[in-house]
Amino acid sequence: MAVSQIVRPLVRPFAEFFRREAAGGIMLMASAVLALVLANVNWGPAHFFPQLWDKHLNLTVNGLGLNLSLLHWINDGLMSIFFLIVGLEIKRELLEGELSDRRQATLPIAAAFGGMVVPALVYFFINRGEPSANAWGIPMATDIAFALAVLQLLGPRVPLGLKVFLTALAIVDDLGAVLVIAGYYTTNLHLNSLYLALAVWALLMNLNLLGVRSLVVYMPLGALLWFFMHESGVHATLAGVMLAFTIPSRIGMAKPELLLMLNSRLSMLQDEVHGLGANPRIISEELEYLSDSISSPAQKLEQRLHSVVAFVIIPLFAFANTSLEIEASVFRDLLTPLGMGIILGLTVGKPLGIGALSWLSIRLGWASLPAGVTWRHIWGAGLLGGIGFTMSLFITLLALGEHSAGEPVAKLAILTASLISGTLGFLLLRTMPLPKVEVVSGR
Repeated sequence: MAVSQIVRPLVRPFAEFFRREAAGGIMLMASAVLALVLANVNWGPAHFFPQLWDKHLNLTVNGLGLNLSLLHWINDGLMSIFFLIVGLEIKRELLEGELSDRRQATLPIAAAFGGMVVPALVYFFINRGEPSANAWGIPMATDIAFALAVLQLLGPRVPLGLKVFLTALAIVDDLGAVLVIAGYYTTNLHLNSLYLALAVWALLMNLNLLGVRSLVVYMPLGALLWFFMHESGVHATLAGVMLAFTIPSRIGMAKPELLLMLNSRLSMLQDEVHGLGANPRIISEELEYLSDSISSPAQKLEQRLHSVVAFVIIPLFAFANTSLEIEASVFRDLLTPLGMGIILGLTVGKPLGIGALSWLSIRLGWASLPAGVTWRHIWGAGLLGGIGFTMSLFITLLALGEHSAGEPVAKLAILTASLISGTLGFLLLRTMPLPKVEVVSGR
């Protein structure tokens, strides 16, 4: 059997994930551009923007109701589903992915730490003494969808090891952003609602320990957790991460039982495939049954939601939050401490922090470069880490407030820095030579 036939099934899940993330990044970019165009022209549907996002929508279920603007429903409601995916990805990486092995995890964790701390310090140094100094969390984040979209454009010049490194780095980065949001950008606390939220979370954790595996049980309780978190003053999107950590991530049978079931089902499937009257419907149903049997509730939920998040929720978030009426004065304000802090934090602080802490962790013997990855790859990934976008926009709303004087400047600075970082990262990695193709002669 050819080596490619053995390796291809193992690599396919990674390839499909990166393609989906990259496609989501392209959708994200298109949404941001469209929003900017519609907000700054005066024809057709553009008349409704950006005022549309201030319209209110009132939802009431069993006496529990919320009356929020469309922008709030997107930022606090739909983005909770994005944070649910973030939580599921963090949990998966910690249990069985790149972050489950200490030595493998050291490099992306160290790189992510540097990529969070150094940009924040750069921003704070520039803004010290200014009212905008508390927005140091804005340049900390990396947008994995955009970064992987750039890597996808580079094709075979980028080794799989670099994609896995950047993905793990971004997941640790997201975890850091979640902690910053929860610990620093939470101000007014309503303790009664917070206690109710923690009680629901404790119930969810106990359901996991008791072996409850049905998502039909977890999701309504997750919605209740979101409501109480929203009412508590802690940002409601954190309910998504909290819910993710309660959903079972193990399959529902022991290893011997699983192997016995797989052997039986695969034998039956093989007989069906090679039979004279092979029925495609039966084969398809059997494959669906196998997939359902060997997937945990967390896997099933992540698979069902990933495309919705990548192609609907995140592009809609970008569309709503980059719907800015840009005046000439906003471009001049990019030179203010707020604008320069974000731009230099993302374009200089990010690659410097990622590169320096990666070098230090390897120098100390705590980690090693992934197979096929060079230092030029690491610095290129560091530049791509400066594409902040989604999480940076999100933290902007928390740090500066919606419709604040600094919001347009911060958002334009994020777009500018992300464009610069993405371009420089692409150009650096574009100089990497194509891998040599080994020709294996058969007998």
